[in-house]
Amino acid sequence: MQGAKRGDVVMIVDAIDMSTTAEAVLDDGAIMVLGASPDGINVPVKVNPKKIGYQAGKVALKNNTKVIIITEPRFSKPEQRLEKIKVVRRGIVKSGAQIEDVFPNVGAQITRFANFTGKVIIIVSNSGGVAFDAAYNQEALKVITGTVVRTVSQKGIKPVKTAAQRAIAVATEYGAGITIVAASSNSYEDILAVDKIATAIIDLGFLDIKQGGIEDHD
Repeated sequence: MQGAKRGDVVMIVDAIDMSTTAEAVLDDGAIMVLGASPDGINVPVKVNPKKIGYQAGKVALKNNTKVIIITEPRFSKPEQRLEKIKVVRRGIVKSGAQIEDVFPNVGAQITRFANFTGKVIIIVSNSGGVAFDAAYNQEALKVITGTVVRTVSQKGIKPVKTAAQRAIAVATEYGAGITIVAASSNSYEDILAVDKIATAIIDLGFLDIKQGGIEDHD
């Protein structure tokens, strides 16, 4: 992932459902959202879900809160969802933090399950979670998420504007460029979403702030 190696802020776009789930819990007051790979994933880049679990746990302890895991498969018994998150759970346990609960990755509907205010969230998924994990472990300056899908709090074009403003704010804080990653090149939804967010970033004047500071990848 060249953007991560270059030191860009990396935005992961997995419209169905990881980054939409992330947006919904951020709307609901989550203090941090991370993505991680499920157990046994076979990808051509370095991933380390245990490291991400440990980091999430440390942030939770610092903020006197707990970690919530959101994972797949969506339609399954709770014990089935536990099967592929053993590694990330080991990282959380190693940190000394507590896991509050495990919920299915259902996008904007996630807020029906719990109150996420003040919690640290890890989303473990085969697409967006893996992309986040890869960027994080390629030492990206900062890994964030964005979506174009409406949530309970954001309708119409608002999620696009929120994603663009988030990317610009973080990139400006660090004096960095922006790389936008469609979590799956096989997902036309992700590719279109990346295009919409990238266009919004340009329209908001980011290239005037930092020439050449944005890339659009699928």
